[in-house]
Amino acid sequence: MRKKILELKGLEKHYPVYGGVFKRKVNSVKALDGIDLDIYRGECLGVVGESGCGKTTTGKAVINLHAPTGGTALYYPENGEPVDIAGMSNRQMKKAGIRSRLQMVFQDPTTSLNPRMLIKHIVAEPIKEQEKLSARELEAKVVSILEMVGLSRMHLMRYPHEFSGGQRQRIAVARAIAASPEFIVLDEPTSALDVSVQAQILNLLDSLRKDLNLTYLFVTHHLLVVKYISTRIAVMYLGKCIETCPTDELFMNPLHPYTHALLSGIPNPEVTGNSSRIVLEGDVPSPLNPPDGCRFHTRCPFCIDICRREEPALIDVGGGHSVACHRQDSVAALVEERYGISGYC
Repeated sequence: MRKKILELKGLEKHYPVYGGVFKRKVNSVKALDGIDLDIYRGECLGVVGESGCGKTTTGKAVINLHAPTGGTALYYPENGEPVDIAGMSNRQMKKAGIRSRLQMVFQDPTTSLNPRMLIKHIVAEPIKEQEKLSARELEAKVVSILEMVGLSRMHLMRYPHEFSGGQRQRIAVARAIAASPEFIVLDEPTSALDVSVQAQILNLLDSLRKDLNLTYLFVTHHLLVVKYISTRIAVMYLGKCIETCPTDELFMNPLHPYTHALLSGIPNPEVTGNSSRIVLEGDVPSPLNPPDGCRFHTRCPFCIDICRREEPALIDVGGGHSVACHRQDSVAALVEERYGISGYC
């Protein structure tokens, strides 16, 4: 039986909007508006969706880097009782020894690494928070961590600007694993890299997950990347999770119209393959005032009256596949009939 490491229930992150002469709160940007999601030990959960759907906010809220404004985020330690970290301050998390177990690798290592610190000190900083080591022992541990990510002792006394983009991302990964974490949020860690370097970083992350028994939340907009590295995928739209299932199942049997639209946009290298695409009309509604009912109904080609009135719940349809759609039983047939699409790469 799979063990949970995090359990999200109704997790929210609303950013207040102030206006008027007295700068009072007049509205809220609902970046994350009630997410229910279980994350299991040892898996890589990919989070996909359009820009602005709440992917990065989810990653930061999950580890309480940005304090949630509602809901719960239960953290299940290896030994012990679950703890709701959504209501904890950073000081409380550090005191309980939880902060070091939940780490994050940011999208752009150029801005996430201190340009005035040597690599030796960047990687050593989280180690010194946990252990009291002599200078020689500390350096030896830093070198061993650098070697795990494909770097070496010769890189210790250099600054971040002396490295390529791929090397800087390796340093960011080294800093994250130096804290001996159990869970790492990866916020589009390969989007700023060349394609060949992307493959190297993905292979590195996958091997580290298996060797160190890590759990990942992998945020990306690149569906082929998430297909390669993820064991399970969550699809987000306008602050909501609308479909979750194992990776292979999502590509073979998507049940939400929005998921079909995302998958149809993947470039198909086969000349004789299916070149049809589902082009969604209109823009994504504003998170300031999301529509009633299903949030996707304003762009959905298969919208019916109930979609405008009632918000669908995220329902488990079996095999670890959950979807929030009133028409999930007939979506695949409707897509094939209208667009002639019956499968994805």
